Amino acid sequence: MALPPHHNEMKAARPPDKRPPHRRELLHVCGLAAVRALFARDPGRVARLFFEPRLAAELAPLCHVLAAARKPYRAVAAAELARIAGTVLHGGVVAVARPLPPLAARPEAIAGWAADGKPLVVLDGIGNPHNLGAIARSAAFFAVPRLLLAARREQALPSDASYRVAAGGLDQVALYRAPLPALLPALRRVYRVIGAAAEGGVPPARRHDGRPVALVLGNEERGLDPATRALCEEIVTIPGGGAVQSLNVAAAAAILIYLLTCR
Repeated sequence: MALPPHHNEMKAARPPDKRPPHRRELLHVCGLAAVRALFARDPGRVARLFFEPRLAAELAPLCHVLAAARKPYRAVAAAELARIAGTVLHGGVVAVARPLPPLAARPEAIAGWAADGKPLVVLDGIGNPHNLGAIARSAAFFAVPRLLLAARREQALPSDASYRVAAGGLDQVALYRAPLPALLPALRRVYRVIGAAAEGGVPPARRHDGRPVALVLGNEERGLDPATRALCEEIVTIPGGGAVQSLNVAAAAAILIYLLTCR
């Protein structure tokens, strides 16, 4: 279904949206894996689809879904796709879609989360949207069903950049949001709450005490909030022997999820 030539997405430059990412009306979801995951989870969120001609056959099933819903899609040149996406790192396809804001985490629901025995990843002020996306990707890879985001000003929320880096991960995990550390006492009743720190913690090890792990990761610059850290049952640090003193938080998250829950 072709779009009219004057459509706003076809303008040479899209004016920057200064609203916070989670309050924007639409997201630009880039990359084949991310777009497929979006359609698999909720195709009704997709408003329109743009792609390079080389992907037309591969995306035909998704175009049929949009055609049935009377929503537009169009093959465009790579340069035009970059203008629509706002980046050259679009992977050949862009879905313009409604965001899915994190749900409010209620203390009474936490026991139900832990009942499946799966780990929980808690982000205590992760500010970089690329890190949010990378952590969501690792969580989806290791079958972590939920991410809990701190209700802090610095906490990154779903955005164009985080969706691109997550490569579908943000549509494979459920996102929740709550104030920390207020929620941690409720978590500790049913989860083994472990905080991650660049130094001063014990080496991570998997232990069986009947509770799944809730792994808490702090801000890229300041680490865990002191009040949050005080409520963690254990602080772990990944030991390293190289010249670099610490890992990027997204890399640390992947290692810790594996060490604490998957061996």
